[in-house]
Amino acid sequence: MTHVVTARCLDCRYTDCCVVCPVEAFRKLDDPAMLVIEPTVCIDCMLCVPECPVHAIYADNELPAHYAEWKEMNLALSAAGTTTTKKEDALPSAITLDKVHEREKTAGWTPVEPANAVG
Repeated sequence: MTHVVTARCLDCRYTDCCVVCPVEAFRKLDDPAMLVIEPTVCIDCMLCVPECPVHAIYADNELPAHYAEWKEMNLALSAAGTTTTKKEDALPSAITLDKVHEREKTAGWTPVEPANAVG
């Protein structure tokens, strides 16, 4: 099992998660502007999950159906990213969890939070 960054991170790129990763599994991307997890590096420690302010990180076996494609997308996109372990400012376009929920509801989805998310 691995953890997966979903579309909730798109154009936000909060980096709270990568700071706590003990194996440097996070990759920073500019296009799309987000973070992803390199699945062959992730050790499934779950430390990153409660750090994400928009709850964008799920265990691969608990991905909501509307984010299922992100498991493969993390694998594909991680090759183009650069390893990141430092806290940086979120992107100017970053939104709050409430806004994420609004987007999901507008898309007809029921917001589902990761099991270890906080808040």
